[in-house]
Amino acid sequence: MNDYPFLFTLLVCAALVFSLLVRFYLASRQIRHVAEHRGEVPQAFAATISLQAHQKAADYTITKARIGLLEMAIGAALLLGWTLLGGLDALNQTLLASPLSNYGSLIPQIALLAAFGLIGGLLDLPISLYKTFVIEERFGFNKLSFKLWLGDLVKSTLVGAIIGLPVIALILWIMGSTGSLWWLWAWAAWMGFNLLALVLYPTLIAPLFNKFKPLDDESLKVRVTALMQRCGFEAKGLFIMDGSRRSAHANAYFTGFGAAKRVVFYDTLLNQLNPAEVDAVLAHELGHFKHKHIIKRIASMFALSLVGFALLGWLSTQVWFYTGLGVLPNLAGANDAIALLLFMLVLPLFSFFITPLFAQLSRKDEFQADAYAVSQTDSRDLQSALLKLYKDNASTLTPDPLFVKFYYSHPPASERMARMNLLTESRSL
Repeated sequence: MNDYPFLFTLLVCAALVFSLLVRFYLASRQIRHVAEHRGEVPQAFAATISLQAHQKAADYTITKARIGLLEMAIGAALLLGWTLLGGLDALNQTLLASPLSNYGSLIPQIALLAAFGLIGGLLDLPISLYKTFVIEERFGFNKLSFKLWLGDLVKSTLVGAIIGLPVIALILWIMGSTGSLWWLWAWAAWMGFNLLALVLYPTLIAPLFNKFKPLDDESLKVRVTALMQRCGFEAKGLFIMDGSRRSAHANAYFTGFGAAKRVVFYDTLLNQLNPAEVDAVLAHELGHFKHKHIIKRIASMFALSLVGFALLGWLSTQVWFYTGLGVLPNLAGANDAIALLLFMLVLPLFSFFITPLFAQLSRKDEFQADAYAVSQTDSRDLQSALLKLYKDNASTLTPDPLFVKFYYSHPPASERMARMNLLTESRSL
């Protein structure tokens, strides 16, 4: 039993080192592969993608991969600093020794989680600023002024506090008041909050950061409505979002849940695609609903989070879980907040190794959505739309195959185009 803390420390360190090696190897492969293919547009795209656009995408991909290596190193250092080097323990002891401890056990624990989040956010700011105002700026994507960026930061912090603190308080209360099966009740509360957020986000939270206006192009509205009716899909509204205020990247998405579903187009998307291409992109998104991908993902989230809460419920009762991560638990008081933080810190080290499984499942869903779009619209429109989006978002056409298998939630352009061509040929026979 006395060896458990040491063995757990050893396990965490091994997972950290191994995950870093794997991530560094994959990132290095991606950088090398993209650089090697930078000088020539792949034959399948030579007629539609210029060499200049191809090289921009390659440079953007390589730059992001390199900054990712730096983030990887900083993340590992912070993890060690918070855990084995005593950062989290010192923060906890400081709060326990402060006047906050006079207000019971719940207030100091809420303060610990809030302080951890605030410190973590401040530590993330330099990289966030560099990515936005250096990398995105260099490649022509950033449209944010510093004033708008700062306003977004303040609003997101306030919204996070207004929503997050009561949720944190509820979870901590459940952990301390509902007995050994607290994790089941906490899971139910967390899932309820997530479902409520799906309903409320489109109408209450998203408008705090972006302006949404109804789609006013009548001809496009008629096309889109006809497509949705043909596919048996209903939405509460069709909206245009002012994505161009912040970025030149383009997108379209469904948001909300149940009766609150709405279709949102970035204004940048509508500026780049013709009506037939917009139809094709929307048909792809409708394909996700047709195949119930959204419901399946929500169900998967429910199941995985249940396993996670059950695991946390067990780990929170084990002294070696705390001491093995550099924290001295309060043997006479509550350790719920510490358990939550330690769990959130170390879980990614182990869940990282199942990333390829979820990436593969996601790519399978994307292929199915593409196939549905091809059945409802002209595949040439979807292909041309995707190529425009790849070009305008500077997505590389030549990613490393192993990197794709490990990380990519969407298949590379070459695979998507080839699959669509096969579908078109099979239908014409």
